[in-house]
Amino acid sequence: MPRTSGPKGPSQRMLRVGEQVRHALSEMLQRGEIIDPVIETTVISISEVRMSPDLKVATAFVSPLGAKDDAAVVDALNHHAKFIRGRVSHALRQMKFMPEFRFRLDTSFDNFSKINELLKSPEVARDLDKEGK
Repeated sequence: MPRTSGPKGPSQRMLRVGEQVRHALSEMLQRGEIIDPVIETTVISISEVRMSPDLKVATAFVSPLGAKDDAAVVDALNHHAKFIRGRVSHALRQMKFMPEFRFRLDTSFDNFSKINELLKSPEVARDLDKEGK
């Protein structure tokens, strides 16, 4: 029975395929194959690709760098998802099924900065000083 993502997390296969898909997407975006003014003028970083347990859906978490409207970049990528699927199919030819691509905005860096700011706040620093004594 195949292992799915659950309490233990994604399987090794899901992680490996997700990383292959991330590399294929990054290379395709670097080549500038998508003709869209929003995507062409933005540097897009793909931080992670999560695969569904059956490997038929790939959710790519992207961080547009230097974009005025992050949501517009994600919408443009989702609009071109079928085109992207066709362009990366050669790099992923070992897969039995080519996954459907979904793009989401990566908010993990925002979460990290919020946590960092909380840790630097005077209230937390005061509590940490009490524990250290």
